[in-house]
Amino acid sequence: MPRLYVPEEVAAVLGCSAWWVKDRARRRLIPFTRVGRAYRFSDEHLAEIIRMHEERPAVNAQRPGAAPAPTRKPTARHRPDPAEPAVRLQARPPRRMAKPQYGTAA
Repeated sequence: MPRLYVPEEVAAVLGCSAWWVKDRARRRLIPFTRVGRAYRFSDEHLAEIIRMHEERPAVNAQRPGAAPAPTRKPTARHRPDPAEPAVRLQARPPRRMAKPQYGTAA
């Protein structure tokens, strides 16, 4: 019989929350087995989840002795022209101040 893990056990191994594991299973983003209405995970499922979220180095990574990759210049941010006058924004008064909330007592 294969060992099936509950989401809390999988979360402890992965270092995440049980909610994340259940949510990903519900959205069919990670492999799982459904037993009744409960999510269960086998050793193979756990290994596949780890492989799915594995980060690999870039293909053109620096090698020792290789020429450094050219760096890009950061793009210049748009700065307003000092000749243009800056428009000052003014806040509108709250609606409760525009009209009286209660009528006058007679």
